[in-house]
Amino acid sequence: MKPMKTHPKITTQHLKRKAIVYLRQSSEHQVQHNVQSQRLQYALVDRARELGFGDVELIDTDLGASASVGAAPRRGFERLISAVALGAVGLVLSREVSRLSRTDRDWCQLLEVCQLFGTLIGDAEQLYDLSLLDDQLVLGIKGTLSVVELKVLRLRLQQGLEAKARRGELYRVLPPGYVRDTGDTVTKDPNQRVQDAMALVFGKFRELRSSRQTFLWFYSHGVELPVNKPHGGHMRLVWQVPTEAFIGSVLQNPFYAGAYVWGQRPTEALFEAGQIKKRLGRRLRAQDSQVFIRDHHPGYINWEDYEDNLRIMKANQLKVNDGCEAMGAARSGRGLLVGLVRCAHCGRKLYVRYYGKRGTQARYFCKGGFKSGANDCIAFGAITVERRFSQELLQVISPLGVRASLQAIEQLGAKDDDQRHALMRQLQQLDYEVDRAFEQYNEVDPRNRLAAAELERRWNVKLEERDQLRATLQELQPLVHALSQPERENLLALGEQFSKVWESEHCPVELKKRIIRTVVEEIIAEVDEQHHQLCFVVHWKGGAHTRFEIPKVAFGGGCKTALEDLDVIRRMAARYGDDEIARVLNKLGRRTATGKCWNEQRVAMIRRKHAIAGQRRSTPDPEILTMRAAAQYCSVSESVIRRLVARGMLKKNQVVRWAPWEIARTDLDSEPVLRVLEHLRKTGKCALKGYESAPQKTLFQ
Repeated sequence: MKPMKTHPKITTQHLKRKAIVYLRQSSEHQVQHNVQSQRLQYALVDRARELGFGDVELIDTDLGASASVGAAPRRGFERLISAVALGAVGLVLSREVSRLSRTDRDWCQLLEVCQLFGTLIGDAEQLYDLSLLDDQLVLGIKGTLSVVELKVLRLRLQQGLEAKARRGELYRVLPPGYVRDTGDTVTKDPNQRVQDAMALVFGKFRELRSSRQTFLWFYSHGVELPVNKPHGGHMRLVWQVPTEAFIGSVLQNPFYAGAYVWGQRPTEALFEAGQIKKRLGRRLRAQDSQVFIRDHHPGYINWEDYEDNLRIMKANQLKVNDGCEAMGAARSGRGLLVGLVRCAHCGRKLYVRYYGKRGTQARYFCKGGFKSGANDCIAFGAITVERRFSQELLQVISPLGVRASLQAIEQLGAKDDDQRHALMRQLQQLDYEVDRAFEQYNEVDPRNRLAAAELERRWNVKLEERDQLRATLQELQPLVHALSQPERENLLALGEQFSKVWESEHCPVELKKRIIRTVVEEIIAEVDEQHHQLCFVVHWKGGAHTRFEIPKVAFGGGCKTALEDLDVIRRMAARYGDDEIARVLNKLGRRTATGKCWNEQRVAMIRRKHAIAGQRRSTPDPEILTMRAAAQYCSVSESVIRRLVARGMLKKNQVVRWAPWEIARTDLDSEPVLRVLEHLRKTGKCALKGYESAPQKTLFQ
C-alpha cells in the first residue's frame, strides 16, 4: 500500500468532505481512439486517495461531450457544480484545467462557487486554493490561456478548411459514382455498372418527372443502386434497392452536375432559454453557398438539366396555403389544369374540388377573400373549359404527332430495356464474384475443413444469386419483341390523328397533364360580368399567348330547380328541417334539376342558393303537435285521431300534401274531444257524433 501524501493546502475540513474526479473528452473519436488519455484521467482516483480523501466520486458522463459555445449541456459538469454548491466537495481533480471548461462563463462560474465554499481545485501537477491570491491569478491565467488556445486552434483549422474548399479539394465523402484518382482529382467511378446505375436515376426522373415515381420504379423492378455505407471506420460502396430519401438526395446534389459546393447549410447560433444553441440553417442555393465552382469535375448531367430538375421537384411539392406557387405532381384526378390556372382578380392560383356520385366532376375555385368573409373570386366547372382549352392545345401540338409516334415506336421497341440493362450489369458483377469465390475456395487446403467449408458456402451463395438473376432475365425475355410492320403503321396513323388519341378514354390523365405542363406556363382566368363570359389567356412556354372566351354557365350545368319545388321548400322551411322537406318532396314524386332524388344536402344547397331561411332539423313547438305526438298526448291510437279529424271534431293543418299534420294542443283539450276520449276509456268504444257502433256479437253461447 502506497503511503499517504500530505499537502499543506489540504486541511481536515477538506478531508471530511469528498473528492470529485472529473473526466471529459471532446468527441466520440477521442473516446474511441485516445485511450491513453482516458487511462491518465481515471488514474486521478488513486491520486485523490493518496492525498487522504476516503470518499472519491468519479464523474465520467461527459466523455465525448464538447464544451464549446453552443454545444449541448454537460450533465456531468452541472452535477459537479451542484455538489460543490451543497458544500459536500473538498477537492475537484482534473487532468488539465481545460478539461473542466472551454468557455469563460463556465470557468468563472466554477471558480466563484469553489471560492465561496472553500473547495480546492487540482490538476495533474498542483493544487490550488482560491482563498489565496496567487492561486487565483494562476488559475485565471490558465483558464484564459485555455480559452485563447482553443479559439486560435479552431480559427486555424477553420481557415485551413476554407482555403482547401476554395481550391475545390475538400472532400468528406464522395457521393456514389465518383472516386479520386492517383492525382487526387475527382473523376467518375471506373466501374461501368456504377456509372450506368447513377445515369439511370437521372434518365428515369426525366421520363417520369417525379422523384417518388422514380423511387417506385426502382423499388418495383428491384434495380439496385450503389450506396455509401460505413464499414470498419471507412465508407464502402454497397449495392441495394434505394430508398426514396436517397433518390431525392441524388437528384438535389449539385455534385452530379459537375459543380463543387461547400457551405450550402451554414451553422446558425440561437439564444434559447438562456443558452446559446447551434443548428444547421436551411439549405441555400448552390450559387449562394460559401464556395461554388462550376464545371469542377465530370458530371452525369449538365447544369441546365440540374436546375430544370430542381424546378420540377419544387413544382411537385403540393402545399395547401395561399402563397403556394406549386402545381403538384401529375396525378390521376380529372382536373387537367390543376396548378396552372391563376385568378386575374387577386393573383392567386385556383384549386380544384371534385363533385358527382363518383367524385370525378372537377370544379375550379379561387379562395380570394373567402377567409376574410368575402365570396370566391372565380368558380367554374372544368368540363366546358377543358374541352375548349383542348382545342387550343391540339392546334399547337397536332403537327408534332408524327414525331411523337416515331418516339413511341422507339420506346416500345426497347420496352423494359432499362431494367434488363441494369440486371445485365449486375449479372456481370456476379460472374466476377462467383469466379473470385471459386478461386479462393480452390486455393485453400482441402484438409483445412474449417476454412474450406466457409469458402464453399460463400461460393454456393454467389452461385444461387447468379441463378436467380438469370431466371429473372429469362422471365423478361418474352416481354421484348420487335414491332411488326402493321403495328408501326398504326402508330404512325395515330400520330396523324392526334386529336382522336387525345380524346380517347384510354389516354391516361397523367399523360395529358404532363403534356400540358410541358408546353403551358400558366393560364390567367377572368370573369366578364358585363357579357357574362369567362375569359382565359394561355401563356405558352416560349413567350406566345392565346386568348379565348366561353359563356359562363351556372353551377349545375344551367339546370334550374322547378318552381313547384321551390314553393314547397319556402312553405316548409319556416317550421321543418331539410330532412323533412326532402322526405315530402320525394313523397310527392319530385326530383332535382338533374333528375336525382332529394336529400338533406340538396335541400340545404337550394336554400342557400335562393336565400331561403331554414334549419337542418325541425324546430319542435310544444303547442303544435303532429298526429303521432297528439296520439301520445291523449294516450290513444293514431286511428282515433284520424276519426276525430274526419268527423270534424278536431282541426288539423297541413302545409302541403304528405307534410306532417299540425294539431293545436288547445283543440285536444276542448270539451267535445275530452268527452269522447273519456267515453272511450270507460267503454272501449269511440262514440262520435253521427256515428254509433253496432254491438259486437259474442263468440260463445
